[in-house]
Amino acid sequence: MWRQAAEAAMAFRRDIPTRSAAPKVDYAAALADFRAPVPESGSDATEVLDDLIRLADPGLMTATGPRFFGWVIGGSHPAGVAADWLTSAWGQNAGNHEASPAASAAETVSAGWLLDLLDLPRASSVGFVTGATMANFTALAAARSEVLARVGWDVERAGLFGAPEITVAIGAEAHTTVYAALQLLGLGRDRVIRLPVDDQGRIATDDALDIIDALSGPAIVILQAGQINTGSFDDFAELVPAARSRGAWVHVDGAFGLWARVSERTTALTHGVEGADSWAVDGHKWLQTPYDCGFAIVRDPKAHQRSMTISASYLPTSAEGDRDPTHYVPELSRRARGFATWALIRTLGRDGIRETVECHCACAQLMAAHLQLEPGIEVLNDVVLNQVVVRFGSDLSDAEGDAVTLATIAQIRADGVCFTGGAQWLGREVMRLSITGFETDEDEAARSAEAIVTAYRDVVRDHTSAAS
Repeated sequence: MWRQAAEAAMAFRRDIPTRSAAPKVDYAAALADFRAPVPESGSDATEVLDDLIRLADPGLMTATGPRFFGWVIGGSHPAGVAADWLTSAWGQNAGNHEASPAASAAETVSAGWLLDLLDLPRASSVGFVTGATMANFTALAAARSEVLARVGWDVERAGLFGAPEITVAIGAEAHTTVYAALQLLGLGRDRVIRLPVDDQGRIATDDALDIIDALSGPAIVILQAGQINTGSFDDFAELVPAARSRGAWVHVDGAFGLWARVSERTTALTHGVEGADSWAVDGHKWLQTPYDCGFAIVRDPKAHQRSMTISASYLPTSAEGDRDPTHYVPELSRRARGFATWALIRTLGRDGIRETVECHCACAQLMAAHLQLEPGIEVLNDVVLNQVVVRFGSDLSDAEGDAVTLATIAQIRADGVCFTGGAQWLGREVMRLSITGFETDEDEAARSAEAIVTAYRDVVRDHTSAAS
């Protein structure tokens, strides 16, 4: 059974170069294949695995391949996958030191490495969570706790009923997961001040400074390192000190953009981000860990711990000064994500992580330059990182351009050479390219760009024929 699973996994990875980038079937077809009555009796495990492999394969996305650009998803590096296999086999609960000393130790060491790699305050606390969604939630829970504690309110004990109001200021183009975190924390998605942004999704600094200057009482300001469509960065050097001077907690959603700090070529984009109070960043993006893995980083460990600690008489306590994993995340029982994180940082090293980031930024530039050579294709963003926003039919009306853009994305996916994503940007349909997988290089980027141009030409030909 163990060998069976390993061989199937290796076969999947081995076949990636020849697999279609898109799944062969959609959800409805996959559901029809999987649907069955509740089993009344057990089955042989090897037969069950055979069925699982057979049923799942047509509906698997080739997100681990070199031509997947649909979302900001890392490639699940083999070293991390192997460590994650061991994590599953070991069956460790990373809740505390006694439950698994090794898991706790791997987290502690990895946390220190992460702070060094990202060049953030070394005394910060790090919680290992599922991804940026929970990293944002965890860091903003610490923010909520601290800004209310400063005015004498213990939100952990008293809740939000009757609490002083917290003002939240956030960029109008912030990622949806940050709004989700605000919703879950009782701060509301719509009770925020939306800071105006420019055409790259960056917070408009001058306008925002005027708004921030008027803040009073408990306040949280949320900034962004790497806008999900354009890859743009807010002006941390101006906005962070301005917000903190008003007593606000500054949180930065840096799910993928924070990794720009590992390279001298891109670190200037993040200048001043180290002055914030908390940061959210993913491991399963540019660090290439398997899903799921994210990190909630907080400058003030006491605020972080106060907002997260769960205590009970049966739970062991750590010595004073020791890092207890449970103090920095919402869960008691959870996966030991520190093993894969430790393995990936050891495998890649600082140089390998930097080279990956630099390669993907170069690939984004290459693809943007190639696509813009084709009449009717327009790149809408300044390509500063790994994100490219593309509009097809730029010589057409908005409605026709929307139709051609959507049709081109569909054609790209049908062709199967690469997989791209769609979005709405500045009120129009666009294609998004997110270059994040460790196997993507400039050759694969060039091949994909050509496939995109070919798909667009096919759509234009069909569109022209239909119009005539």
